[in-house]
Parts: sequence; C-alpha cells; structure tokens
Amino acid sequence: MGDGIFSQVSHVRTADEVSSQIEDLILEGVLRVGDKLPGERDLAEQLGVSRPILRSAIKDLESRDLLVTRHGGGTFVADVIGDVFSKTMLELIADHPKATDDYLEYRRDVEAVAARYAAQRATDDDKALLSAIVERMETAHQKSDPSEEAAIDVEFHQAVCECAHNVILLHTLRSCYRLLSNGTFFSRDLVYGFPGARTKLLEQHRAIYDAIMDGDPDAASQAASAHMEFVQTCKMEALKADAWANVSKLRKKMRST
Repeated sequence: MGDGIFSQVSHVRTADEVSSQIEDLILEGVLRVGDKLPGERDLAEQLGVSRPILRSAIKDLESRDLLVTRHGGGTFVADVIGDVFSKTMLELIADHPKATDDYLEYRRDVEAVAARYAAQRATDDDKALLSAIVERMETAHQKSDPSEEAAIDVEFHQAVCECAHNVILLHTLRSCYRLLSNGTFFSRDLVYGFPGARTKLLEQHRAIYDAIMDGDPDAASQAASAHMEFVQTCKMEALKADAWANVSKLRKKMRST
C-alpha cells in the first residue's frame, strides 16, 4: 500500500519533513485509519531519506498517536477519528429515538454542503474514483444484495466528502459514518430492506453523482438533501412496519394457544 503517494523530501532531509508529509496525507484523508505504510526500506527509498531519519519520524508520529506499529506486522495509521461520543452518551442516544432524527437532520444539511463543494472542486481523479464506486453499487443492486449495497452506500458518501476537499467536513462526516456502521442509530439493512427503497436509493445516489460529474453545485446540494430526507422517511416507515409485524405475531401467538 502507498505506492505513488509519497514524494521525496527534496530539501533539508530531516525527520520533521517526513513527519509533516505523513501528517498531511492523514489530514487530507489520503491515508485512512488502518492503512498500512510501506515497509521501512521501501518507504525510506520513496521519501529519499535514510532509515534512521524515517525511524525517528515514525517514532514521533507514534508518540502523537497518529501511527501505531504492531510487532512483526508493520506500521499503520492509528484511529485518528476515535469515538465522537462517550459510552454513556451512546447509551443515551440508543435509548432515545429522537437522536436518530437529529442525526439524519444533521447529515441532510452537512451532506448537502459536501455535495455542493464536490460539484465545484472534484478533480478528474476524484470523478474516476466516484464512477468506480457507482459502478460497483449498480452491480450490487443487480445481484439483489442489500447488505453489499448498504456497505457501498457509506463508501459513496465518503467519496463525495473527499471530493469536497474540505478536511473538517471530511473527518466530521467520517465520524458520523462510523456511528452508522456501528449501528448506533439504526441498521442500514432496515432501510434497504424496505419495499421499493433499494431502487429509489440507487436513483438518488445516481442523481448526486450526475450533478457532481456535471459540475452543478445547486443540483448536487438538492439531490443530497432529498436523499437524506428520503432515508429519514424510509427509516420511520420501516420501523413502523416492523412494529406492526411484531404486534401481529403476538396476536397470532395468543390466539393459537
């Protein structure tokens, strides 16, 4: 991993220069949590520095919890995102449905901003990455695999955020996606399993994608906002239908005894 993303330190070859380059790659989201750095010899060659200088830089980044080295396993980007909320707060959120609505409301507004920036700032490489994700999303849709679609859904939104080229948006939304992946607010499978939702969600992702590819910030913002409003409505309807199904099962059970 990492071939081509590191550049040689062309001026004063110090550990600080190496640390600064790796810091920038983490901040800009090029290096993500869990990404493994190239081996020491390879990375030193890519950076054009001696191995002692590289070791010093790695040690510095480890001391600041940006990198972590596993004995015999290599050096990885540490969990720089972390948990947004404490365990106590997460338990409160899980017990209060209003928090889910607030979460989706927040994402509706912030993702609209991210999509707007993405339409204005996406590079050709950004668009190529986004195109590959949408292609995989469409393939998963044809296979009727809601779980795979749900996973690619998060990947799509992360890519849109990366296209926005705003590091605060990037890391803020990544923390939100982590809470979603952990099932803190609701299960994505719940939404994807709702009748008709999969096709509608694909269409909405396509609308966001098309607007970004066309460089239309207004359309991108509107498409992202409409998408999140649909997710919120779909989630509410899915929960309601699930509750009705549970009540029906209890009635049937009581009448059969």
